[in-house]
Amino acid sequence: MISRRHALRGFASTMGAALGSSVLPDFARAASSVDTAGKVVRAGAPKRIIFFLQNQGFDPATCIPAGMKNSGSLAKAKLPEPIEALEPYKERLHIINGLHGLHTSPSHSAFFGALGGYRGSDGVPPSGPTIDYELSKVLPETLLPHLCIGMDSMENMTTKPTVANLSASGAGQPIFMHSNPNHLYQMLYGSISEGDIRRHHEARSGMFDRIEQLAAAKGNALPAPDQQRYGQYVEGFGEINGLRERLAGVSDHLREFAPEVDSRYTQPEFETDWHDVLLDLGISALKSGITSVLTIGSGRGEIFGAWKGLGVEQQGHNLGHMPQPDNPIWIKIRQYNSRMLVKLMEELESVPEGSGTMMDHTLIVYTSNNADSQHTSGANWPVMLLGNYDGAFKTGQFTQLDGKRPINALYETILRASGVECGRFNMSDKMAAKYDSGNGPLKELLV
Repeated sequence: MISRRHALRGFASTMGAALGSSVLPDFARAASSVDTAGKVVRAGAPKRIIFFLQNQGFDPATCIPAGMKNSGSLAKAKLPEPIEALEPYKERLHIINGLHGLHTSPSHSAFFGALGGYRGSDGVPPSGPTIDYELSKVLPETLLPHLCIGMDSMENMTTKPTVANLSASGAGQPIFMHSNPNHLYQMLYGSISEGDIRRHHEARSGMFDRIEQLAAAKGNALPAPDQQRYGQYVEGFGEINGLRERLAGVSDHLREFAPEVDSRYTQPEFETDWHDVLLDLGISALKSGITSVLTIGSGRGEIFGAWKGLGVEQQGHNLGHMPQPDNPIWIKIRQYNSRMLVKLMEELESVPEGSGTMMDHTLIVYTSNNADSQHTSGANWPVMLLGNYDGAFKTGQFTQLDGKRPINALYETILRASGVECGRFNMSDKMAAKYDSGNGPLKELLV
């Protein structure tokens, strides 16, 4: 994990990217009417994307149907036990095997490199923007362009409620993920809450206001070279305060989507209680239109993580040393992930949008932040896609690639489907000559 000092610098310099724009989204356009069942019907069809990264690797044997060696339809195949919850949704699934991330050094974790497509390691700051941030710039403008949530053990989520390991807005500019659902709820819905949540929200808001004022005043006395850096820090708190005001400005709209706060927030029995409500908050942010890009880090991009709520007593680094195929522990973890994926799809499917639903215009990308296993060269980086992204991606099939295209090519493909023309993503010609046999998007994936 990056140092606290570097984290604070990144927090200040990227707060604008992580927390929102200066204008309100057009909620009148995004949620223009209500149907007879009381559901919001969205007039337009904005795209959105979700990245779900499970740590410790993603062994292809846990997702590829038995005996399936070549590309083909999933229609008559039976999904493996770890992802069997996706069986009813096979027509929306695309399993991809044979991408690589050799250039990312993903053993233990590629950290920012997993979504950046560049070399990453523990304590190494990002060398460029990650794909989730780049997409947040391309997709329709929202209050919170990019929301990151991280799931870990109760101890880690409590003592380190925010960490930056997976997403970045640029070189040396990490984006923080939220792991304490109470803090995240206050940020998103504090202005429309009552009781203790409202009081905590107002207290934190007052504190940030005061810090911004004091910081701005004190910064004038610093030497000129330090004033710019200090100014970024002040700007970070200004963005926090600005987001709070913008969310309060659409409070009537947000009331339709705020999750119900229950004992899982304040009295969780297991860490999975917090995992579940974090997912609920992420879903609510998508459905309400607060954001169109959600990144979920199960294990928060590191080598830790715990799932005692699933009956898994082992936790942390040792989980990565266990083989995943036919392992009852990893079957439980992957099945838990799959149920989360199903919930994401079902929740988005429940909201009419354009001539279909929100899910019709959504892409979910499920993979790992360290390729196929904890100790890996990155030679194989399995990925599952769910949804067709407004008809852009093929679904209901398995694609076996030859191992010569990097994960960058997948990110190029998603950018192309988002309307951005690009040849390579975060890869120089010199790097590509060594690590990429082609150029441009993966035609095997696009309609």
